[in-house]
Amino acid sequence: MWSVEELTDPPAVRAVETFDTFYRKEFAAVVGLAYVLSGNRWVAEDLAQEAFLVAHREWERVGAYEDPGTWVRRVVTNLSVSAFRRHTIEAKALARLALRQLWIVPDLEPSDERFWRAVRSLPRRQGQVIALHYLDDRSVAEIADVLEMAPGTVKKHLHDGRRTLAQVLEVEEDRS
Repeated sequence: MWSVEELTDPPAVRAVETFDTFYRKEFAAVVGLAYVLSGNRWVAEDLAQEAFLVAHREWERVGAYEDPGTWVRRVVTNLSVSAFRRHTIEAKALARLALRQLWIVPDLEPSDERFWRAVRSLPRRQGQVIALHYLDDRSVAEIADVLEMAPGTVKKHLHDGRRTLAQVLEVEEDRS
């Protein structure tokens, strides 16, 4: 028979370790599991960190589990499946793009090489504007969208870039 004290005392509560202790104890093993599942050390570390971050956010609940390590390992396995799916989708998309396009860089005439070398010597934004305008045949509005700047700023960079190129290449500036 039970005593009155046994009936009125709450059941023994499992001592909950701190998250820091849990992390130090389990991290290496969880990274090892993530590495085996992902095949990539850096991905494994990211997966483990993400799983421990979730555990930390929910430590009041997770820390009370009989074996919080099992819960973190379950999170890592789920995350690894998601990472694998994401990687597969990205690889398929890249393969589709590669099959559709031939990455051919045209040979430049010697005069073109001189011009583009001069463009590369311009301040960064001027060079970008000149390249988009002359190589990609973009309008001022399109260049403004690409570079996220005002059309007036594009015009200023285009004007300044043309002026500098005319001086560097020793040609008469086109006034049109």
